[in-house]
Amino acid sequence: MIIEIKVPTPGESITEVELGKWLVEDGDVVDKDDEIAEIESDKATLTLVAEEAGKVSFKAQEGDTLDVGAVACTIDTSVQPEEKTEAVKEKPKEETQEKEQVDEEPAKSPKQEESRKEKSKDESVAKEDQTHVKTTSVAKKMMEENNLSVDDILQGLKRISKKEVEVVMNLPEETAAPSRKKSFSREEDREKMSSLRRKLSHRLVSVKNETAMLTTFNEIDMSRVMELRKKHQSRFIEKHDFKLGFMGFFTKAAAVAMNFYPAINSMLDGEEIVSPKYVDVGIAVQTPKGLMVPIIRNTESKSVVEIEKDLKDLAEKARNKKISVEELTGGTFTITNGGTFGSLLSTPIINPPQSAILGMHNILDRPVAVNGKVEIRPMMYVALSYDHRIIDGKDSVGFLVKVKELIENPERLLNNGANPEDLLLDL
Repeated sequence: MIIEIKVPTPGESITEVELGKWLVEDGDVVDKDDEIAEIESDKATLTLVAEEAGKVSFKAQEGDTLDVGAVACTIDTSVQPEEKTEAVKEKPKEETQEKEQVDEEPAKSPKQEESRKEKSKDESVAKEDQTHVKTTSVAKKMMEENNLSVDDILQGLKRISKKEVEVVMNLPEETAAPSRKKSFSREEDREKMSSLRRKLSHRLVSVKNETAMLTTFNEIDMSRVMELRKKHQSRFIEKHDFKLGFMGFFTKAAAVAMNFYPAINSMLDGEEIVSPKYVDVGIAVQTPKGLMVPIIRNTESKSVVEIEKDLKDLAEKARNKKISVEELTGGTFTITNGGTFGSLLSTPIINPPQSAILGMHNILDRPVAVNGKVEIRPMMYVALSYDHRIIDGKDSVGFLVKVKELIENPERLLNNGANPEDLLLDL
């Protein structure tokens, strides 16, 4: 029976995809649910799986643009995976007899065999090296008279002196050692941009052209959060089975700060400003196929631990190409962490239709003034890029200051940003 494997619907509003790469060869026999191809949309890279076991026949080539519902390949279910291994199961009697005869011979231990191979390899290298050693006629005659080889002479040298190095350095280019000869390449590689990267490039250019984007900066003392992680990391891993990172603190801090500056969570829809009551944060994740931004829903109602777990699960899905378009769609705010790659400072680009994006950076020990004294503290620069059409400078600066305050005093994340002393004294 021949069944057709059709391109599934990656998500709403997507009508065509690009066949990125076949994961099997044409004519291969696959099992049910095996991954057979990667398909790329303008939002994500997804996999095509075999609905039944059988022999695969391609109907499209890598790089082809296919409509949703088009046939990518067919599977002949009359050819089952077991058939391709039957020939291996039965071995000719002659082969078995030969193996028995060989087994009767005294076998060398793995170490002896390895030693023999290494010795043979060293001997061949030594012979090759000797062919490149130049000797004078006088030296050659002396070696013959004393029954010495080039290898004997080389092994008898005590050390390489300055004189020998200078001799080699002053050799003409045509007689210089291969390692000293310069090699120049004029080759270049070319590959077609993936559908995902093409869409990303168009979006980045449109953001620069269609928004009034500005960036404001601040710095955060990471001492308190780093102390929390160091003190409780082992217990945290034991209970939750994953490490505690920084992203959960920043995501929760951003959601809390939006209670004070809701404009940061707003977006333009024509001539209307839409301000959601929820905070869906997109976290930029680098994958082999490019940048993806999974969405963590309702961060305003989640704890730091819940946010960290959601991020871990979504990041693994994105890197393994298991993430759905729904998990990449939406979002009211974005956070990107260039610090994981060593970035000290940057100006992140807004992810439309959102109006702001927070950039985290590398943590470095720097001298700072603390209570009139200079101390070394782990500091991080943070940046907020925002659309000045709907977010005023006061809101953008105030939001970043509030995030700084919450990270430097993480206990306030338990009280929606309020100072515990103010709550205690009803201030």
